[in-house]
Amino acid sequence: MNIYTRKQRWKLTLLIAALLIGIGSLWYTNQLVQKLATEEKKKVELWAEATRQISDINTEPGDISFALSVLTNNTTVPVILTDEKKQIISTRNLDSLLSDDNNYLKQELAEMAQQHEPIEIAFAGNQKNFIYYKDSLILTQLRYYPYFQLMVIGLFLIVSYLAFSSSRKAEQNQVWVGMAKETAHQLGTPLSSLMAWLEIIKLKSPNEEYVIELEKDINRLNTITERFSKIGSAPALKKENLTEVLENSISYIKSRSSSRVNFSLENAQSYNVEAPLNVALFEWVLENIFKNAIDAMSGEGSIQIKITDQQQFAYIDISDTGKGIQKSKYKTVFKPGYTSKNRGWGLGLSLSKRIVEEYHAGQIFVKSSELNKGTTFRIVLKKGA
Repeated sequence: MNIYTRKQRWKLTLLIAALLIGIGSLWYTNQLVQKLATEEKKKVELWAEATRQISDINTEPGDISFALSVLTNNTTVPVILTDEKKQIISTRNLDSLLSDDNNYLKQELAEMAQQHEPIEIAFAGNQKNFIYYKDSLILTQLRYYPYFQLMVIGLFLIVSYLAFSSSRKAEQNQVWVGMAKETAHQLGTPLSSLMAWLEIIKLKSPNEEYVIELEKDINRLNTITERFSKIGSAPALKKENLTEVLENSISYIKSRSSSRVNFSLENAQSYNVEAPLNVALFEWVLENIFKNAIDAMSGEGSIQIKITDQQQFAYIDISDTGKGIQKSKYKTVFKPGYTSKNRGWGLGLSLSKRIVEEYHAGQIFVKSSELNKGTTFRIVLKKGA
């Protein structure tokens, strides 16, 4: 299991834990709401019975006193008492400033009728009144509280994720820059010494083949050192001929790969395409993609490079005949630490994305891929300065 997969599983575990907490809270609050709703219904039923007792001429004075106490103690549940024709007789716990407004009362009555079945009060002589009621403010707030809580948990998760991602990105950037600068520094001293020894050797045997090859390798080390030294700082961009840059990169990789890997460059002579580049860094991108393609083909197949001029942009498509990439992995392959190989740190494509998008203001992505048939990477570069 690679680093990226472990991070994804950890994030998924945190998300599931948060969802379980939210669902548990929702269930528990819902139980409380049901209990409180039952208690309020009982309170209204008792209020209805008290109303009936007060209206009953046969009720004893002590009972009337109790009934009045019940009516007075209802200070939370909004109720409306009506006759059989829904004519409003009295109200309780409604907005005191709007209680004389008939439209307001009708609206409240309709809302109550929609929330709960009215409670019937039967009097002597077959007369009936009805009590309409709705949830108290406390019950209403409690009913919506779990959704508010879930929203807060969701917001907390989003903020935590963004903060975590930002922190991780900043940390990764520091690691990238620190490692790159240290590598450039470590290479600098022995490279200077090698260059000095090369000059001494060239004085004695300037045309020997091994001297020429040694000079090439030292120049290559110089290029690598330059690349690492540029990580973490904005590199200078200069308009370069894309065909020449691609041909140089292909030539370098071709000389260091199997003869069974065939390279082809299309549209190279169709038009002269220029784009602002830092050649040392951009060649690094190309080499990473070429090496990944060679690995995906197990050292045997073809790599096709195509340049397309689209006015403001230049497209570079690099296609191989390798094992392909699953569609779900199109973005994952650019994550630091992701690799499908037994060796390597999984940094090549991540570094390439950083160079193209942050340093060249371009884009790099998997344009298409088919398992066991091949993959096409696309690089998009702005042609303007």
